[in-house]
Amino acid sequence: MNWGSFEKLLRGINQYSTAFGRIWLSLVFIFRLLVYLVAAERVWSDDHKDFDCNTRQPGCTNVCFDHFFPISHIRLWALQLILVTCPSFLVLMHVAYREAKEQRLREASGDNYRRIYPNPGKKRGGLWWTYLFSLIFKAGVDMVFLYVFYHLYKNYTLPRVVKCELPPCPNVVDCFISRPTEKNIFTLFMVVTACVCIVLSLIEVAYLIGKRCHERLEAGGGDSRRHSHDCPVSCADPVGTGGQVFHGVDYKPPTAAIPLTASCPSTPSKDEARS
Repeated sequence: MNWGSFEKLLRGINQYSTAFGRIWLSLVFIFRLLVYLVAAERVWSDDHKDFDCNTRQPGCTNVCFDHFFPISHIRLWALQLILVTCPSFLVLMHVAYREAKEQRLREASGDNYRRIYPNPGKKRGGLWWTYLFSLIFKAGVDMVFLYVFYHLYKNYTLPRVVKCELPPCPNVVDCFISRPTEKNIFTLFMVVTACVCIVLSLIEVAYLIGKRCHERLEAGGGDSRRHSHDCPVSCADPVGTGGQVFHGVDYKPPTAAIPLTASCPSTPSKDEARS
């Protein structure tokens, strides 16, 4: 494996991630991927070889092992890590697509072209949706695999002894799993780290949505303030009322001629707009 290229990919993902995304990435690649490569893979290397049953019946041990281990932990974890990390590279591909589009536009129009993406890595438009989808997909993958592990191995634990009576076994035989305590510890560690990654992804989803809603509210408030400055308060207050709105039924405001200059500014004509 080329660790130099892998390091460049990690830097690219960190560059376009939020603070929660950087924590998630560190957790995945340090506490999940490295643990998987350095320790967990060796622990499960002898699971079939040292799976012993107290019988010499040919085929009984293989059938019992296949029944209690339909798919190995280590292969499930490998598939889980691949599916979890793929959406992060999808974000990198989207940013690379934006940069390539800017480059083609620059080559076609010269240096004075109008930029479509002033900051290609900024999470706006399609990139925001891609990043949000990647977070939801990552959390969903971890949830699905946690359910699969729980369904295949109850309570995420392996017993020391399993009883098997499947043919061609002559009767109920006892089968012994290799290093069950060590395997249970690694399984619990991987389950806990997956749960923490799910929580981080959901927090990041809430952060992105909350930040976008806050920006929309601020933009709407700025538009309303600009609109209120277009017409002064004196224009909305008829002359002679003194700003009094709530009066008795018999109240009659004094009549006064409203000068034309006090009227609200009208929309400029086309000629004025051109000038």
